[in-house]
Amino acid sequence: MWFVAIGVVMVLMQFFGIGPLASWTWANDWFMLLLPFALAVAWWAWCDATGYTRKKAMARDDERRDARRQKAIDALGLKRGGRK
Repeated sequence: MWFVAIGVVMVLMQFFGIGPLASWTWANDWFMLLLPFALAVAWWAWCDATGYTRKKAMARDDERRDARRQKAIDALGLKRGGRK
């Protein structure tokens, strides 16, 4: 997501003539203006290929489940831990 945001900011800066990007032209520097978008596509492809996004989603679900269990244990007044 960061690559897309950076790319949008770069394109807007070039379009409105702000900063050093004002001197870039689409005819000569198109690859520099589109590089963040290409990096975003590469990042998403890598995340999907390696299962990174699925692992993050599973970890988030596990944290929610553990928090829900802990809340239920606290509501019942039980101590969390092993048996004595």
